[in-house]
Amino acid sequence: MFVLYETPAGYAIFKLLDEKKLEQVDNLYQEFETPEKANKLLKLKHFEKFNDTTEALAAATAAVEGKVAKPLKKTLKKILVDDVQSSLLVADAKLGTAIKDKLSVQCVYNTGVQELMRCIRQQADSLLGGLPKREMTAMALGLAHSLSRYKLKFSPDKIDTMIVQAQCLLDDLDKELNNYMMRAREWYGWHFPELGKIITDNIAFVKTIKLVGTRDNMATSDLSDILPEDVEEKVKEAAEISMGTEISEEDVLNIQCLCDEIISINDYRTHLYDYLKARMMAMAPNLTVLVGDTVGARLIAHAGSLINLAKHPSSTVQILGAEKALFRALKTKKDTPKYGLIYHAQLVGQASQKNKGKMSRSLAAKASLATRVDAFGEEATFELGAAHKVKLESRLRLLEEGNLRKLSGTGKAKAKFEKYQAKSEVFTYQPEADNTLNVKKRKHSESEQTPVKKEEAPVEEDAEVKSEKKMKKKKKQKDEEEAVEEAAAPEPEEQPTPAKKKKKSKHQE
Repeated sequence: MFVLYETPAGYAIFKLLDEKKLEQVDNLYQEFETPEKANKLLKLKHFEKFNDTTEALAAATAAVEGKVAKPLKKTLKKILVDDVQSSLLVADAKLGTAIKDKLSVQCVYNTGVQELMRCIRQQADSLLGGLPKREMTAMALGLAHSLSRYKLKFSPDKIDTMIVQAQCLLDDLDKELNNYMMRAREWYGWHFPELGKIITDNIAFVKTIKLVGTRDNMATSDLSDILPEDVEEKVKEAAEISMGTEISEEDVLNIQCLCDEIISINDYRTHLYDYLKARMMAMAPNLTVLVGDTVGARLIAHAGSLINLAKHPSSTVQILGAEKALFRALKTKKDTPKYGLIYHAQLVGQASQKNKGKMSRSLAAKASLATRVDAFGEEATFELGAAHKVKLESRLRLLEEGNLRKLSGTGKAKAKFEKYQAKSEVFTYQPEADNTLNVKKRKHSESEQTPVKKEEAPVEEDAEVKSEKKMKKKKKQKDEEEAVEEAAAPEPEEQPTPAKKKKKSKHQE
């Protein structure tokens, strides 16, 4: 069983004499307490030395990427060609997989191998033997420097460093320009105070001072290249009646030198802004289309790099730059801020005050997605950012018009939607509702067509008459029964009574 040990000076291949010792991982360090014990367990089979630092850097880079370098491939072919059945102990799993694929050699990489590598590193000087320690230290230092430069050159985190530095310098230039302009206006204002109110543009103001000097030269100077005609006339009229004090030529020279500095800084700022815009479109095109190059560069500078910004969730991107307000709100238990650096984006600026929070939340969600595409995507296109910007503009239009967006078809959403809708219903007067009886009124046409229906009313009256007749009949029957009982009695005085009753009954019949 062979062991591959990588050093800054070259590849060392050892022969493991006792394979059973590898199974006792906890007690393996005891076998490397002294150089004699280490030499009993391991024997140096071959050492492939690097020719120079370039070859060492190539080997280290290949090992980091999990590839087999050419010197290592040749060495393994020489040693393992005779003993095909032997296995190779490797510290890196990726490198072991690559060796197994290319050379068809069984590679072992586990916790026991890691412990063995630490023990070999402890006794490396005695195991390698003929390699001087001073030479090994020099090779390690050179390889470390070369590898650091290589990583710094090709690291994705360091590509956007130019954007971060350019944006920070741009902000510093804006502050300096503002300070210099205030100083120039105050300084020249003692001589010609009216000029500052007439010319509001800073660069035009500075160029006018540089060209003219004192206000006495205003009448003879040609300012057509700097100012419009109407403004030029106002400046010349104000110069004749100015209330400013007189200044010397030395004062004018110093003011003009300050104007030269302002003009040069402004020119450099314009050039730097163009550079930043080009870098942003090359580095993060989708983010630039969504929030603009200045806001996008500030977000990247605040996060540290584009990859760091891509790792942030959209809620963090939304309030990035408002950390003090956030922690103050959390401490005082008040409302947290709705936006940070993203407030200066064009889409948030176009929204009204009540819709800025909703717009910043939507823009932060899309900007977070666009940043991840820019950071981890393979193709650098701005199609995703342009599509999201169209959607955000339509959403802003809906919010500004006051229309509600129906998100779902649930009853709650419908009720919410109907809450803002005015229902228009017209009620008509029904005269039939005034009648309290359950009698339907017939039209005149219906009465002519069906004349038989007129007898319906007297039919009800006949029923009542019949019931009365039945009652009278029952009463008569009772009277007759009583009369018969009286006639059967022996009293003579009451004999004519039934005759009378009979007559009465006949009359009734």
